[in-house]
Order: sequence, then structure tokens, then C-alpha cells
Amino acid sequence: MDRTRLTRGVETTVAAGAVGACLATVHTAYNLHRLRTPPVDPPVVGERVSVLVPARDEAARIGPCVTALLASQGLRDVEVIVLDDDSTDGTTDVVRRAAQGDPRLRIVDGGGEQVPDGWLGKTWACARLARAATGSVLVFVDADVVVAPRGIAASIALLRRAGLDLVSPYPRQEADGLLPRLVQPLLQWSWATLLPLGPAETSPRESLVAANGQLLVVDARAYAASGGHDAVRGEVLDDVALLRAVKRTGGRGVVVDGTDVATCRMYDDAASLVEGYTKSLWSAFGSPAGAAAVVALLSWLYVVPPAAAVAGPTPRARAWGAVGYGAGVAGRVLVARRTRARLLPDVAAHPASVAVLGALVAESWRRHRAGTTTWRGRSLP
Repeated sequence: MDRTRLTRGVETTVAAGAVGACLATVHTAYNLHRLRTPPVDPPVVGERVSVLVPARDEAARIGPCVTALLASQGLRDVEVIVLDDDSTDGTTDVVRRAAQGDPRLRIVDGGGEQVPDGWLGKTWACARLARAATGSVLVFVDADVVVAPRGIAASIALLRRAGLDLVSPYPRQEADGLLPRLVQPLLQWSWATLLPLGPAETSPRESLVAANGQLLVVDARAYAASGGHDAVRGEVLDDVALLRAVKRTGGRGVVVDGTDVATCRMYDDAASLVEGYTKSLWSAFGSPAGAAAVVALLSWLYVVPPAAAVAGPTPRARAWGAVGYGAGVAGRVLVARRTRARLLPDVAAHPASVAVLGALVAESWRRHRAGTTTWRGRSLP
């Protein structure tokens, strides 16, 4: 191939990536326009609500979670059940202090029971919580989530008004430190950009789903009909798998804007972020080939154009690269404004964020194949 043809090939590749980034950002804008948002002033919830919190070694985080749950407003009849999954750090003591004797809270002792074959620790904990629940609505909450006073009532109001069976209010993500600030904003950006939210809500296709197990609100009958966590017992991404199970039995569910519903600080530092992402990213794309294809696509749209903007072989390649970089940053700006995330300089580092995500996907697959993936002291498949 002569130099001229090679140069034209580079220009075409960069231009196509830039156009793709522009189209993706247009889709982001459309998605954010139609994204469901829980009401600001929801009515009082008259039905019984079961708030379910699985906890394993969460002493450092669970206090604010429990305090916020018990301070929830607009819930006429609520129970809060915390399952202490064989913690060794005094999690139960922290829960009791936070509850201050509130009779609405109940602690289930995991009792050192071994996780059965075929189950993962969290799915087993959630299944036991669901069996202990008595509400017509189940609200699964991670121990690092802090709900707003009307957050649960607003989420249930949306669930009922929209005729849905499951809603996943995506909490506002709090992140400090270089790696968390690079990676965490991609959580909301990814589904806001890549998932068609309209079809995702109505289509039975299981590929059209996004959910976040940090906060899941599900109708108890739909949960039971889907098989609940029993049906997803071995799934690392149990949140997405649960929504798929609900869809398989004719239910409807979708991710919704949880910015004003709850906040979550998933990781305190780079080491915990790497451990958390590598335990599950391998399962997000179905296969190594699927993971490679997704990483290649994201790199084409969001890494190649900015690289060309700096080091492209021709003015045309550099111009298209600048367009593609601007489109990627614009998409991040739209999501950051909607979710009240940081803007500058974080959004400007979007190419680096995508590159780090690709590295985490590769490391996740490496650990999975080596059998070295662990979480909270337990081996994962």
C-alpha cells in the first residue's frame, strides 16, 4: 500500500469515528430527554414496603445508609431488613447503633452459613432477604447507598404510575481520586449513550437492559414470578440478570434517573475500584470476542479521533479528530449536567476514561481465566 492510500485510509477511519461519535452524542441527548425521573413530591405510599440491605463487612459504610433509610418520608408501612452476611468487622453493631432501637428495622444473622453451590454471595444474601420480606414492593439497597428523604417514595410512585414491574433509579455517583474520577462517570454515560431507552422499556429483548443493583425497586409479585434471585443465583451482574428474568416472564422494567433519589460512593481508592470492576466486567459482554468488539468500537469512536487531532498525518485527519473529540466531550457534558457530576477537567479526559475502561476489561478477563477473581474474601467463577 503506498503512502497516499495509507493516508486516505487513516483520514477515512478518523472521519468515520468522528461521525459515529457525533451520532452517539445526538442519541445521548435524545435519551436524556426521554429518561424517566421520579417525581419530586410523591404521594404517600400506602402499601407495605420491604427495604432489603445485604451487608458483608460494611461497618465503615452502612451507618449512614441505615440512618437515611429509617428517615425516609412518605412510607406509611415500611420494614428495613439488613442481612449480615458473616461479617467480621462489627457490621451488626454499627447497624444497631444507627437504628437506635427503631422497631421497623430487623437484622438477619447470616449465621456463618456457607454459600450453596451454584450461588454467589450477594445473590444468596438477596434471596434470603426476599424470603424474609413481607411487603408488596421490594427495595434492594446496597450498604454504600444513602437515599434521599423522599427517594424511596418517589421511586415507588414512578413504578406504579408508569405500570412498570422494576425500576432501577441510578444513584448519583460520588468519586474522588484520579482513577475513580476517570472511570465512575462512564457508568451513567454508557447506558445514556448506547442503550435505546424507549425500546429498552417496552421490548422483551433481553439484550436491551441496564440496571444498577445499588438500588432496585421491584414489584413483589413480579419478582416472585421471575424466580427472583434464585433465577440469577450464579450471575455476577445479578442486577442486569434480574431485569432480564423479569422480562422473560412478561414484566417491564428500565433504568431511571436517580440523581435526586440517592447517592453512592462505590470506591474510596484505585485499588478497590480495580478489584470491583475486574470481578464483573468479564461477564458484561458475553464472551472475550464480545468484549474485544465493544472495546474496539469505543476506542474507534472516542480514542482514535482525539489521537488523530494531536498527531494526525494531514490537516483533514486532525480536523476530523477534533470534531470527534468534541463530540465525545459534549456527550459527557450532557450526562454530567443531568447527573450533577463534575464537569471540567473530568469530561475533557474522556479518551483516557475509555482507554482505562478497556484496560480494566482486559484485566478482568485475565483474572477470570486464571481463576483469581475474588470479592469480599470469596472466590468468584
